[in-house]
Amino acid sequence: MSAPTDTTPRSQAKADRRSALLSAAATLFARSGFNRVSIEDLGAAVGVSGPAVYRHFNGKQAVLAALLIDVSEDLVAGGRAVLTETADATAALRDLVRFHVRFALTNPDVIRVQDRDLDSLAESDRHRVRALQREYVELWVQVLQRVHPSVDVALLRIRAHATFGLLNSTPHSARASSTASVRALLEEMALAALGATAA
Repeated sequence: MSAPTDTTPRSQAKADRRSALLSAAATLFARSGFNRVSIEDLGAAVGVSGPAVYRHFNGKQAVLAALLIDVSEDLVAGGRAVLTETADATAALRDLVRFHVRFALTNPDVIRVQDRDLDSLAESDRHRVRALQREYVELWVQVLQRVHPSVDVALLRIRAHATFGLLNSTPHSARASSTASVRALLEEMALAALGATAA
């Protein structure tokens, strides 16, 4: 007999609606800014009334918090997975770059929202996002220390931040180009910035 599952049609529908609301929020917040988007706008974007949004979130600020905390947790989890799966430091660095390039190219709206609207979060949520960001950076720094053992850790941290700046800004201006060509270019540039080379 198979193990029971906690997923029911109703819970799956609720999860799907939450996901749709977060996706719509990313698009709307990126386009218009957090302060110019209403709960009614969010509901309309997924085909429900404004008040129906409150079945999933207790307000617009909670939508923003879920959007930015979820993506920050996903980055940390993805970075940890890379380090768990790859023992060689240089290979792990390449895999981290590939992972982040894929993230940047598929989430430009979320990146824009985080850049512009992070300060609209409640203080506790903002601190949570910042803590997750620091944790993600340190995953990269750990690998960079293994690749460049003689380089001061502060300089390695600067390299990591500069690489994020490169990868997170370029997708906004690269939408008209081939995704494959943009991905290859970003990976090459990021590895050069990190003092590594492509395989």
